[in-house]
Amino acid sequence: MPHLMPDAGPQRVLAVSNFVYTLGSGLYLTAGVLYFTEGVHLQAGQVGLGLGIAGLVSLALGIAIGHLADKYGARGVYAVTLVVQALATAGFVLADSFWPFLLAVCTATGAKAAGLAARSPLIRHYGGDRPQEFRAYLRAVTNVGVSFGALLAGWAVQVDTLMAYRLLVVGNAVAFAASAIILVRLPPVPPGPVVRGPRWIALRDRPYLLLTGLDGIMAVQFKVLTVAIPLWLVGATAAPRWLVSGTMLISTVMVVALQVRASRGIDSPVAGGGAYRRAGVAFLISCSLVPLSAGLPGWAAAALLIAAVVIHTVGELWHSAAGFEVSFALAPAHATGQYLGVFGLGAGLAEGLGPALLIALCITWGAPGWYVVGGLFALTGLAAPLAVRWAERQRHSRPPHATTGSLSSP
Repeated sequence: MPHLMPDAGPQRVLAVSNFVYTLGSGLYLTAGVLYFTEGVHLQAGQVGLGLGIAGLVSLALGIAIGHLADKYGARGVYAVTLVVQALATAGFVLADSFWPFLLAVCTATGAKAAGLAARSPLIRHYGGDRPQEFRAYLRAVTNVGVSFGALLAGWAVQVDTLMAYRLLVVGNAVAFAASAIILVRLPPVPPGPVVRGPRWIALRDRPYLLLTGLDGIMAVQFKVLTVAIPLWLVGATAAPRWLVSGTMLISTVMVVALQVRASRGIDSPVAGGGAYRRAGVAFLISCSLVPLSAGLPGWAAAALLIAAVVIHTVGELWHSAAGFEVSFALAPAHATGQYLGVFGLGAGLAEGLGPALLIALCITWGAPGWYVVGGLFALTGLAAPLAVRWAERQRHSRPPHATTGSLSSP
């Protein structure tokens, strides 16, 4: 697969659809909360509560919709989730109070989680010999799209009018709809073979569930760059405030440039376990550097924080590559959507609980909390190879599934 753009065909369709989708995501991630607080004038606490409820509601949908993608064909199911997300996002312009906001944001967030699970069989089917590497490529594309979307959203934030924010929301919805239209060019993926046995096999796979939990703990690291470091930089250091954007830019450029390369050497579950371990060490070092920036001159604090962000992003590259590898390699091909829906539970919990945890430990508690968080990441990284070995033993000892028959109830 080429570094910049896949050859014409299914991979290129998926990449372009993903880019357009993440362009819309960048618009929302940058200014979505400001639309509801500054434009609609909802209280910040109401917005936070609504987003938290939406995150919890979306957890179960990934498993259910992933199962439907396995059973009925992934392209159609994924396209439906994109259309639902576009309609729900467009509904934001009608959300003039808490309850309409809650309904719209729950629908949009649920459709997003469902879409990630439904897309997984497409990545596996069209990803070539190494779908994990193609997934890494799509993550690099995601960062490019989000970055462009964030730049466009800066206009709405600067203008700071209700109409500007509404145009941003409409642009977000249009991007999601366009992503679905592009996806129609993708050849359909036939449903997987029907096998005998329990329907919800992913929920019975204890080693996979353990890896899901460990990856979820490690996924809290994504909030370190977007929540903990910005709050620490502004409140506890003399570093210039513009460095908040600078650190995000550094991390984004590194992911775009290096994510595919970081994934190439992680070509087995055992290698994925080792990458988790290395990621945990990198996060420990990074989290140990951040509190040292307090009390230093501005230039020294900035240099230390930049070093911490670079090391943290190296860990993020390893963590993401490890997750791509173990989540695909340990999932049966006929149940990819269901398994990847389960694997998304960990990241979903981290999305919902991570910010509050990091604020409590790293900001409210202060410097000791950073060492606790770094230690938690390191211990999680050490546990991951053991969980991978358990999963490998179970996979090799599991009898092959029958290739015909009807699905039975649990």
